[in-house]
Amino acid sequence: MSSKVAPLLVFGWGNPGRGDDALGPLLVEQLASHAQALPAGRLECLTDFQLQVEHALDLVGRERVLFVDAAIGLQTPFAVSTVVPAPVAGFTTHALAPEALLQVYRDLERAEPPPCALLAIRAQRFELGEAPGEQALTDLALALAWAMEWARLPEEIPA
Repeated sequence: MSSKVAPLLVFGWGNPGRGDDALGPLLVEQLASHAQALPAGRLECLTDFQLQVEHALDLVGRERVLFVDAAIGLQTPFAVSTVVPAPVAGFTTHALAPEALLQVYRDLERAEPPPCALLAIRAQRFELGEAPGEQALTDLALALAWAMEWARLPEEIPA
C-alpha cells in the first residue's frame, strides 16, 4: 500500500533544549499549525535534532523542499539560499549539511533532487536548558511569514 507524498516538504532541525537552536523545529511546528490554510495534502512538516543520511528518502517525490535551521552571524532576521548537492569534507553518516544530504539523494536515486532552499533564522543563544531569546522569537515570526508565502507559491522558491 503506497500513499501519495505531499509535494512540499518543510524540514526543520535543532535541539529544542538549547535556546535559539530550537528555531528550526519551532518554525516547522508553527507552520504545521497554519497548514489548514493550504490545500489538503500539499505540505508535510518534519523535524529532527539533525539531518542524517536517512532523511534523503524524505525528499523522494517532492516538488520543493524548504530546510529550516538556526544560524549564527546573520545580520538580518533570516536569510534564504538555494541548496545544491555537494560532497562535504569530513562526511559521516551522523549530522549532515543540507548540501551533503542532497548529494546522498543524488547518489541513491541517480537523479537530481527537487529544488531546495535553506531558511536560516538568526540565532545568538544556545545554552543548555534555555528557552529561545526574545530577539530570536521576533525573528522567528518574520521567518514564519516568509515560509507561509513559500508554501503558497506554486513554482519558484523566492530568495
